[in-house]
Amino acid sequence: MERLKRRQDFVAAARALYAAMPGMVVQMRARGDDAPPRVGFTATKKIGNAVVRNRVKRKLRELARLQLATEARPGHDYVLIGRAPTFERAFPDLGKDLSAALKRLHRTAHLSADKGTP
Repeated sequence: MERLKRRQDFVAAARALYAAMPGMVVQMRARGDDAPPRVGFTATKKIGNAVVRNRVKRKLRELARLQLATEARPGHDYVLIGRAPTFERAFPDLGKDLSAALKRLHRTAHLSADKGTP
């Protein structure tokens, strides 16, 4: 799965649909092509120091490797944003959060094009 690296891709995803879960926020943007899905990761300074942010991003990368490979749709960008509870939350619970967020986003992606929690 390709990674999002440019700021403009993250900004575009921030204007798209999102789902806030207890362990993370998932943003999804339909690019309108048939290219493979791309994923990006964010952890702000609000959640802790560099050690905490790196651990959170490591958890999110592993979740993406395990779950997004099968559940992501072609032509979409996904951004996983770490929250403060992500650090303490158990890995299986984070997996459930990601699955629930993806189901919610995919279900409502075709219903509305405006931003908001579906």
